[in-house]
Amino acid sequence: MFDFNLTNILADLIQVIHIFDVNQLPVPFVGVGGGVEVRETVDLLELVKFTAAFLLGIGALFGIGLAFAAKKFAVKEDPRVEQVSEVLAHAHCGACGYPGCRQYAEQVVSDPDVKPTLCTPGGAATAEAVAQITGKVAEKTEPRIARVFCQGGCSKSKRRFKYEGIKDCRAAILASGGDKSCIYGCLGYGSCSRACPFDAITMSEENLPVIDPVKCTACGVCAQTCPTNVIEILPMAKEVLVNCHSKDKGPATKKNCQVGCISCGLCVKVCPYNAPKVENFLSTIDLDKCKVCGLCVRKCPTNAIVDYIPKRPKAFVTEKCIGCHACAKICPVNAASGELKKMHVINQDQCIGCGMCTSRCPKAAINGTYNYTEVSAAYEAKQAELAKARAEKEAAANA
Repeated sequence: MFDFNLTNILADLIQVIHIFDVNQLPVPFVGVGGGVEVRETVDLLELVKFTAAFLLGIGALFGIGLAFAAKKFAVKEDPRVEQVSEVLAHAHCGACGYPGCRQYAEQVVSDPDVKPTLCTPGGAATAEAVAQITGKVAEKTEPRIARVFCQGGCSKSKRRFKYEGIKDCRAAILASGGDKSCIYGCLGYGSCSRACPFDAITMSEENLPVIDPVKCTACGVCAQTCPTNVIEILPMAKEVLVNCHSKDKGPATKKNCQVGCISCGLCVKVCPYNAPKVENFLSTIDLDKCKVCGLCVRKCPTNAIVDYIPKRPKAFVTEKCIGCHACAKICPVNAASGELKKMHVINQDQCIGCGMCTSRCPKAAINGTYNYTEVSAAYEAKQAELAKARAEKEAAANA
């Protein structure tokens, strides 16, 4: 019979422990890391020193490697790039056709075909500075400005429905092409105004953008932002424009907007320079032909043609008049009169300042109109050429 008394079993175990000295017995190593000496405490300061030394060593090694690679594979930059970058406007508007001012600086220095006049926000002064740095010629460029081709504000145009979404033109266009009855017109929610980097656009009471000619740099950001494409960048000197983009037939345009072009063709008939042309039920003016005389402005029945010249100065005849009667023949309002070979006069009450008499006068004897400076310069240049030709002819005869 086995004795399973717990007290007796414990007594036997104690006797065994006394017989064998456990401190002298070899203890086997068991588990992960068996056979490795393990410290009961860790010297934190020593550990930190070791880690810092290790990281510094690795950092120095990689630093030397990167420095060597940078020197070995370095691309030398033309110092003129930095000089050009400093004189640019730094508007980053993209008017030059490059993502940013730095990219334009790099291209205008490296590429001989890139013009130094592309930074429109910087103006003529920046163009001249870039030209001097790059050794290029800064060609004289005509000032440009953003123009809004829509006059259909709140009181002059109709809406198809009431839009209650985000006050943004790009958001409104997603709602069935916008809430305006004329799908070609300005929606009036000011996306262009918020996008302009130069604060050159404000919204009028009619919810139409108004361009400040002093602040506008013709960068084109507003034109890119407009979802209906009613903003264009044009030469500032071209100040007579058909401010409408509607391609609807005349009756439909007249129904939707009070100041839209109805393609009546009166501007085509009255223009002495054949500048207006009606296509796709819309009149457009050829800017190369237009002399901004303003005659079409007076004839347009819906006032769709706008004259940006605020007040046209009127003509008057100077002492150089030879009485050729050319002014009287061309004047569209019969303001010029006089006898042949005698000094003519211009009726100031009838004169509309179109400048047609100034441009026709063979002696540049009519002053006061907006185009007199241009006509006078052309006349003086022609006289200089004639004088030079006469001098050469006389020299050849004397020889």
